[in-house]
Amino acid sequence: MNLDYLKTFYTTVKENSISKTAKLLHMSQPGVSFQLQTLEKELGFQLLIRSNKGVVLTEAGKIVYDYAVSLLSIQKDIDRELNSLRTNIQETIVSSCTTVGSYTLPCSLYLFKRRYPNTKVILNTCNSDTVVENLVNKSCHIGIVEGKPNGIKIEYTKLASCDLCLVCSKNICKYRTVSVDELTELPLIIREKGSGSRQSLEYELQKLAISLQQMNTVLELTSSEAIKAAIFNGQGYAILPELSIKHELDSGSLKKIAIEDTEFKTDYFLAYTKESPPRGSEKTFYDFIQSSRRGFCS
Repeated sequence: MNLDYLKTFYTTVKENSISKTAKLLHMSQPGVSFQLQTLEKELGFQLLIRSNKGVVLTEAGKIVYDYAVSLLSIQKDIDRELNSLRTNIQETIVSSCTTVGSYTLPCSLYLFKRRYPNTKVILNTCNSDTVVENLVNKSCHIGIVEGKPNGIKIEYTKLASCDLCLVCSKNICKYRTVSVDELTELPLIIREKGSGSRQSLEYELQKLAISLQQMNTVLELTSSEAIKAAIFNGQGYAILPELSIKHELDSGSLKKIAIEDTEFKTDYFLAYTKESPPRGSEKTFYDFIQSSRRGFCS
């Protein structure tokens, strides 16, 4: 089986488009179609149903796609490890939730690089659901998520806990404390679906018998930085991980508001797939980030 053809098939499914696949792989559209047809002919099964809306996997296609993910991941690992031998630089890919990736890991990576100069860590940040997808799709080796990962394929280890703080701009903040009833009336800015911060907020609200739908949500944004910008513009209040607002609390630009008789918390977890436990430089980073020397700069 030609791995290049398998990669073309995998990319077509992932992009749901032959034209996008052709562009990504620097091929012509007829070239993509030829490789897909050749792969189907070799395997003796139709793998894709093509339409104007994209492509749909057949039952045989689903089987081949699952193995394609694994085979292409193995090919990447072979290339990566051979390159490590060639350059004497080992590489680890980490996918992190936005909060940790933006506010904590840069410090951790600096400390790690000082201690292990021959290890290169590539960090990408996204929401927690996407981190889990990246792990399952084998596009990263280690994940860091907010809230416990979903899915039976994932192993996780608790890394740290953090307060979720109700905050507002110093210019409009008129409360020191609010009741739970008052909390539901505040114009609230929240993270998008798939975000660990949002999932943690929903979980904490459920303890108070409140759903997110009962809150007065005025905006959904895709990062803590975007939420903070909206708060500074007087557009509302937010409940954010303390990790993401330490600087603003210290400077006084954001004010923390207590919620009567309750505290909101969130947890962060190291994660990996059961079939691909950390090894080599991945294990070194995994152990470092949870070490007693606090590779995790909380």
